[in-house]
Amino acid sequence: MKSGFFASVYEVLLTVPRGKVVTYGQLARAVGAPRMARQVGYALHSNPKPGVIPCHRVVNREGKLAGAFAFGGLQAQQKLLEEEGVVVQNGVVDLNKYGYDFDKV
Repeated sequence: MKSGFFASVYEVLLTVPRGKVVTYGQLARAVGAPRMARQVGYALHSNPKPGVIPCHRVVNREGKLAGAFAFGGLQAQQKLLEEEGVVVQNGVVDLNKYGYDFDKV
């Protein structure tokens, strides 16, 4: 597994439970780099362990799925989320219902 920032992203993302999602910005803040949401995206795109590191649980700040989901596209991300019980409507997840709050753990 990569070291440094990418490894931190993967480590924190592994704490997000099934059936929950986080935003790129939340994940960046959780690893101590609040201005690096875009780099979180790069880390997810480079996921060394698809199926283990749940990059499908990351959405944008509006709850929209990632159009460039690295491991199969939008439909694959939606399928993985729905298998965990997350409802996706028109490519959007309700963050109030399915959002995970790192601060409340």
